[in-house]
Amino acid sequence: MAQSFVLDPAMVDVMENLRDRMTICTWIGKNIDVVNESLRNCLEACHECFYPEVRRAMRIFAVPLAQSFGLDGLCNISTIPITILIDAGRVAPQNWLSIVAHEYAHAHLGTPGHHQDFAAVLFHLCLGLGLETPGAQMDATILRSWPPYPSILDPLAFWRGETLHHGD
Repeated sequence: MAQSFVLDPAMVDVMENLRDRMTICTWIGKNIDVVNESLRNCLEACHECFYPEVRRAMRIFAVPLAQSFGLDGLCNISTIPITILIDAGRVAPQNWLSIVAHEYAHAHLGTPGHHQDFAAVLFHLCLGLGLETPGAQMDATILRSWPPYPSILDPLAFWRGETLHHGD
């Protein structure tokens, strides 16, 4: 299902992983609802930073993204509603709100890129969510990974069920 929400189906990295495919699919089948609920809570927290009349329709899902793309999350603004996909294995549960806020800023604007409008929305979100706010003069390179958080070295460990999940 998640492959239908990305620009390139190869962005979802499970089916080609012959060694771990069965383990990953089994874990997802048993745990994805809880993980998605945690991400929906992060999405709702972002929504609460804006008046209802300016909130865009959005949905969010956890999905193992292919490491070759180098993404922890993405926002597909061409879907209705806008779809946010988060690789919950690449980001520790305590940092899920940070990555969701970043992708939410893209979704809220309905545009890609890390420009001044993006920075303004992200600043507003970070302030409202209690996250570290970006500085006034940050460039696109810094904004591309704001708010800061460490990426996980072996993201598939989460999807294989080898690490803590859904904020435990």
